[in-house]
Amino acid sequence: MLSLTFSFFISLFVTLAIVRYAHLYLPFAADSHLSGAQKFHTRPVPRIGGLGVLLGLIFSAVQLQRSYPSVSNAILLLTACGLPAFFAGFAEDLTKRVTPFTRLMCTTAAALVAYYALDIHITRLDIAPLYGVCASPLLALILTVLAVAGLANAINIIDGFNGLASMVTLMMFGSLAYVAFRVSEPVVLSAALMMMGAILGFFVWNFPAGLIFLGDGGAYFIGFMLGELSILLVMRHAEVSAWYPVLMVIYPIFETCFSIYRKYWVRGMSPSVPDGVHLHMLIYKRLMRWAVGIPHAQTLTQRNSMTSPYLWLLCLVAVIPATLFWQYTEVLICCVALFVATYIWLYLSIVRFHVPRWLIYRRKS
Repeated sequence: MLSLTFSFFISLFVTLAIVRYAHLYLPFAADSHLSGAQKFHTRPVPRIGGLGVLLGLIFSAVQLQRSYPSVSNAILLLTACGLPAFFAGFAEDLTKRVTPFTRLMCTTAAALVAYYALDIHITRLDIAPLYGVCASPLLALILTVLAVAGLANAINIIDGFNGLASMVTLMMFGSLAYVAFRVSEPVVLSAALMMMGAILGFFVWNFPAGLIFLGDGGAYFIGFMLGELSILLVMRHAEVSAWYPVLMVIYPIFETCFSIYRKYWVRGMSPSVPDGVHLHMLIYKRLMRWAVGIPHAQTLTQRNSMTSPYLWLLCLVAVIPATLFWQYTEVLICCVALFVATYIWLYLSIVRFHVPRWLIYRRKS
């Protein structure tokens, strides 16, 4: 718990410094574009909160050097592997000129570096017809890179409201820490606790007031660490089902897959083009009806923040059973199918205005 506490305070104070001084020394780091399909804030906000998360992890890993040098070195090396993903996103946060393809390629490069430096790769799929797939080093490498880069991109996609991506990933790292504790995996346990502390230090300033954003750098780096630690846990411990991390991260992954299907096959547009009909945006527009039409900045910020708990609960539908049944492949697969059905039902209900009334938030004036 010392690692969690240390990373929390480092991230807390670094993020506070950014909130306090970014407008003076880094005005170009603020998201000053207030209009667009995915813009819901009412004033320029610093979008380099990922820096606090990264520094929280690094300093916490360094302080572990004296007590557990091997664990500390492994975490620092994994962090170094993730720097291409972080800096590609961080450059976009500062310049607004780095394309999604470039960021995705840098995240792919980070996964490749982790593969060759730490030999982290998918070793099994736990599905009878596909048992031999990961026996091929090339196929294992391709699957690993796709999984890590895809998850990093998915975390960036759901980072749309105050506290959404940070709380969702906080839950996921908490699940990883629990399972790593159960199987006595020190590297994953320590790294997950450090990431929890670092994300929580950022969360304090992001939710509910939205004083700072995670940014592409933070989202890509968190997604990278989440993917690599999940693969490492399954790779080192045969008792952990390969479907445990699949269920744990199914919300951002299915959100991304569903968005690609919706954009390309239904609307005939490029999946890389932003739009305003992701699930979290529909919840903001159609379930938070108490604030519709109110232009006040304080009300809009409150509406923004109150959207996130809906998605936290949806995420828990996957994270809780994943944490409870991490050994049981058949149960995990059934839970994945149940989550997908729940997501599609909720999405279609909102789109067709058939959502149950108890899901709509109305507040008496």
